[in-house]
Amino acid sequence: MRLSRYFLPILKENPKEAEIVSHRLMLRAGMIRQQSAGIYSWLPLGKRVLDKVNAIVREEQNRAGAIEILMPTIQSAELWQESGRYEDYGREMLRISDRQDRPMLYGPTNEEMVTDIFRSYVRSYKDLPLNLYHIQTKFRDEIRPRFGTMRSREFVMKDAYSFDIDQDAARHAYNKMFVAYLRTFARMGLRAVPMRADTGPIGGDLSHEFIILADTGESEVYCHKDFLGFDIPGDETDFDDIKAVQTIVDDWTTLYAATSEMHDADAFAQVSEDARLTARGIEVGHIFYFGTKYSEPMGAKVMGPDGKEHTVHMGSYGIGPTRLVPAIIEASHDDNGIIWPDGVAPFDVIIINMKAGDEACDAACEKLYGELLAAGRDVAYDDRNERAGAKFATADLIGIPQQVVVGARSVANGEVEVKDRKTGSRDTMSLEAAVNRLSARG
Repeated sequence: MRLSRYFLPILKENPKEAEIVSHRLMLRAGMIRQQSAGIYSWLPLGKRVLDKVNAIVREEQNRAGAIEILMPTIQSAELWQESGRYEDYGREMLRISDRQDRPMLYGPTNEEMVTDIFRSYVRSYKDLPLNLYHIQTKFRDEIRPRFGTMRSREFVMKDAYSFDIDQDAARHAYNKMFVAYLRTFARMGLRAVPMRADTGPIGGDLSHEFIILADTGESEVYCHKDFLGFDIPGDETDFDDIKAVQTIVDDWTTLYAATSEMHDADAFAQVSEDARLTARGIEVGHIFYFGTKYSEPMGAKVMGPDGKEHTVHMGSYGIGPTRLVPAIIEASHDDNGIIWPDGVAPFDVIIINMKAGDEACDAACEKLYGELLAAGRDVAYDDRNERAGAKFATADLIGIPQQVVVGARSVANGEVEVKDRKTGSRDTMSLEAAVNRLSARG
């Protein structure tokens, strides 16, 4: 993408309304624009990052055996009345009426709707296990939306819903999502710690929040320091191996880890003093097992192998992509701007033409641009008629992992400079060597 043709509304000054680093940098980098309290437009650069996050979420859900669907944002109030949650949910639910005065709502979550889909089609245990997910916009009328898309009223959520014949099978479904979440966040450059958590309005009796540690976290968390060094389950993980998946979950839940709502001071005191970690945390995912909370009142049953009807056991599993983007920034930035991990960067490489209009510089940049695109890389080319300092500032602000600096003097020697945004290391090399290095995927 040539930046001379791209919509990238960079802000030079820090916005006054931004309270935390991620909100400030997302506004300055032209990723988002606030339309009203807690409601944002995603601009081109931000949309590219959000798409990368969604792609990783989708790949790991599919790997774990979940099946993608797409449910509507507007739901009938009747389903929520049937489950008993319509009056209980609170003022966060946006209640509306259509032109026929039928009560509707802008969905804050989809347990009722997916249960209705399930009961309409699934009749036998032979069709289980089943896990359905979608990536869709939600709305919760937060009393105090803040921190940009970290805590907004309208947001994108990946929510998955598992259906199983009994509690044991449902626990395996829960465990698969637990492991999938560890992998998902690691691919985004995040170290997420699963912590015992309150189930809240979703309900149920088993729940974990996945927390990344950050100074701007919303709540205090408590955990064992060893979590920071645990190995992430690899690509070879067999999600159908019940024992192997349970072992991973056991390894990640044996040591102490809890959010403030579930904190047990006496239990935490049993952890050796040098291993205790108290910090602020940002929730990036939440999983629940709630048994028959929705399937019982809504009549979601299947015929079991014993010839009798069984009420299915359910779980739900949420990840907020529009929350993940600022969380990644909170975990990865410096004084100059964002430092995107490779997996979610809007572009892999940015080519900085220090002297646009110079024949040699233009030719070298065009060669790099064409060959890197042909190699399948996402490339930004700063071909704008701007001074070099402004281009360097833009490249650092938007955080693209690799920068290629093309100047008249270096090009005269057949060379360019490659800078790593994260480490700051710089290497001078030939154009061919630069193409070879930057074409390789990590």
